[in-house]
Amino acid sequence: MPDGERRLAAIMFTDIVGYSALTQGNEALAIQVLEEHRRVVRPFLPKHDGKEVKTIGDAFLIEFASALEAVRCAFEIQQSLRELSSGRPQQMRVQLRIGIHVGDVIHSQNDVYGDAVNLASRIEPLAQAGGICVSEQVYYQVKNKFELPLVSLGRKELKNIAEPLEVFRVVLPWENERQENGSLDGRRLAVLPFANFSPDPNDGYFADGITEEIISTVSGISGLSVISRTSVMGYKGTTKKVNEIGRELNVGSVLEGSFRKAGNRIRVTAQLIDVAHDRHIWAQNYDREMDDVFAVQSDVAKNVSEVLRVRILSPERERIEKKPTESSGAYTLYLKGKAFWNLRGGADGLDQVRRALDCFRQAEKEDPSFALAYVGEASCLHKMREWGIDLDANQRQARRQIDRALELDPDLSEAHTTKAAVLTGSNELRLAEVEFRKAIELNPSNATAHHWFFLTLIEQMRWGEALEQIDKAAELDPLSPLICYGIGLYHESRGDLPKALEFYRRSLELGGSIIRWAAASVYGRMGMYDEMRKEFSTWVDEFRPAAAARTVADITIAEILNDRDTVERLLPEAEAFHRKGAIPSAMDIADSYFYLGDKDKGFEWLERSFSRGEAFTSRIQIDHSLDDVRDDPRYLDLRKRLGLD
Repeated sequence: MPDGERRLAAIMFTDIVGYSALTQGNEALAIQVLEEHRRVVRPFLPKHDGKEVKTIGDAFLIEFASALEAVRCAFEIQQSLRELSSGRPQQMRVQLRIGIHVGDVIHSQNDVYGDAVNLASRIEPLAQAGGICVSEQVYYQVKNKFELPLVSLGRKELKNIAEPLEVFRVVLPWENERQENGSLDGRRLAVLPFANFSPDPNDGYFADGITEEIISTVSGISGLSVISRTSVMGYKGTTKKVNEIGRELNVGSVLEGSFRKAGNRIRVTAQLIDVAHDRHIWAQNYDREMDDVFAVQSDVAKNVSEVLRVRILSPERERIEKKPTESSGAYTLYLKGKAFWNLRGGADGLDQVRRALDCFRQAEKEDPSFALAYVGEASCLHKMREWGIDLDANQRQARRQIDRALELDPDLSEAHTTKAAVLTGSNELRLAEVEFRKAIELNPSNATAHHWFFLTLIEQMRWGEALEQIDKAAELDPLSPLICYGIGLYHESRGDLPKALEFYRRSLELGGSIIRWAAASVYGRMGMYDEMRKEFSTWVDEFRPAAAARTVADITIAEILNDRDTVERLLPEAEAFHRKGAIPSAMDIADSYFYLGDKDKGFEWLERSFSRGEAFTSRIQIDHSLDDVRDDPRYLDLRKRLGLD
């Protein structure tokens, strides 16, 4: 079109919600969101005869010959972004506001100018996150032709526009499912880390422990949906405002407070905040003896439920009011153990688990009837078994201790969750399922139970049920890197590698460095070899022992690049590392032999993996390395012994 020529056109403006704030908080993630936004929007333009005029930061300026096509394009973009963001943490969702106006435009040097451009840019901010607003001129052109209803927002005063303009919003099909910031669900609650005001800074673990125990107590009320510890602990020491945190976590209520311990005296303050209106709706100070800490937790839970008008069922009230131990010494040891346990994901994870185990066992000695201490011990033993340490002994002891915990308190959701995990270690998947369902029945906000149940369901290829569980886990723990990884694993298992990679990358953004291996492997399977090598190199640098990690990475890279000679050369070295108790697992070595076409050796190592009780043996149905042996009687027999039939 010649410069200076004027014509009628529909102009669309798009803008990413919260992009400026995201840029300040996490520039790398902001760039990733921006790139994803552009990848989604651009393919829709030619379908509707749209022309990308330019991008302005995070905004698109797009021209259409038809107002109807512009609106249809906007709807398809929002629909696609909604599907893309399903299951993601709130801060990682790509949400647009879209504004559309039709009027005269002037073309000049590959750009467009005029009132239509100005008006579209002024209408766009009026849209809700994920929504579309149009001018009255667009409305009259599409009202009898577009499938979705348009509702008037009234006449709006627009900046630098002389006359008020009537604006309409498109009523999207899923709006009744969505909770916008102004109508956040008050019964969806986040308990922020309690500030530690104790004179001794070493008592910080107590403040964190009180936070975690209040989360556990409040989440026992079935009428509330409570965000898990992983997602809230990231806000420890934050300067963010409560209403900002509430919107990031998509909660309507936030409980915050402080803890002070001096000798045997404690002071706890707690206050409940209505996020939508940014106001306090309840506050209380507690000055008590250490022995009364459970009464404080119980009182906080009951007050929160009363203020939020949630009825506590009789069995729930009994659980809330029940003291887990009469010994403040045992409880202190338990909280120390939890603090060490929560550090198990670091480079010194084994040392932290051993410290936790020692604390839990001391707590048992202080109070042999303290059920939670036995749950803690069983969890540590199970984790050590997963790491290949004293497999049979740790399995037997974990089972004894978790059974002891359930004898003492059969209504502990945490105990049923841990028992389910222990049962999966014995390949008793049906019994494990019973325990997972019981854990969730006792505490619907138990994100760990939903997450671990998902893992057993995906091993059985029960796709619909698995997706339901991981979606619920993500809702309860939206900032968990492991749950984000789980969503990626689901998509990888279904063969959708780009979707899997998307969630693996997001898991890494959330701090889940343990996921780097999965991301590197998917990069390789997608032919993105530079990215694959970079991620494997970083994984090796982060992993200990590094020599074993380097061998494992080199074998995997060689398999992806179909370098059989390198795999054959390195396998003896890998087997030597395995015999020392380090990585690789027997399952890893089995996969390599299957790659080489040596089925006998492959099944020999699979049997070793099974006999050792390795955690990943039960994933044989979703391990693509075994695709060529699905009909082998040895595979079918192993699947049966794993309880996967």
